[in-house]
Amino acid sequence: MKLIRKLYDYTLSWAHRPMATWALFFLAFIESSFFIIPPDVLLIALCTGHPKKSFKFVLACLSGSVLGALFGYLIGALFFASVGQSILDLLHLNAAFLIVQEKYAQNAFFAIFAAAFTPIPFKVFTIAGGFCRVDLGVFVLASILGRGLRFSLVGGLIYIFGAKVEKLIDKHFNLFTIVFTVALFVGFAAIKYFGK
Repeated sequence: MKLIRKLYDYTLSWAHRPMATWALFFLAFIESSFFIIPPDVLLIALCTGHPKKSFKFVLACLSGSVLGALFGYLIGALFFASVGQSILDLLHLNAAFLIVQEKYAQNAFFAIFAAAFTPIPFKVFTIAGGFCRVDLGVFVLASILGRGLRFSLVGGLIYIFGAKVEKLIDKHFNLFTIVFTVALFVGFAAIKYFGK
């Protein structure tokens, strides 16, 4: 918890830095293709620091995330053997990758939308999307809708409630961390369950 708290505090400090919006864009970009830290943490920090700019931050986060998803798609389509497989090995996502391929065969749009909106690891879906040659229009549309809805909910709540959200998170940080962690595990479990 202490390590996570330090990471949270460090991330929160970006809300007062000149390059904060670019940092959010970059974090959202790499999280969609190979990084494990979700951009929501920095998005919340920036929005609570400047509630009236919430939708500007949402747009930066969404743009970075969708471009990162396309980068993940590119890795899967052209560099799977050299790069994509290494990412899956490093993050222990090989089993999930096989299940995602099955999901794409059933309903690619829903699979991408669900992964973009929920804590399910999005990067495995972006890399698999390129590997499976999912229709690029479907891939981009589902990514925009899923990530757009997710980030807009965060930004919208903070825009409306402002500093109250920050105080709530700060006061109940451990609880939020546990809930997020459980949600992440549920996301992994959902991949396995629906793959049966």
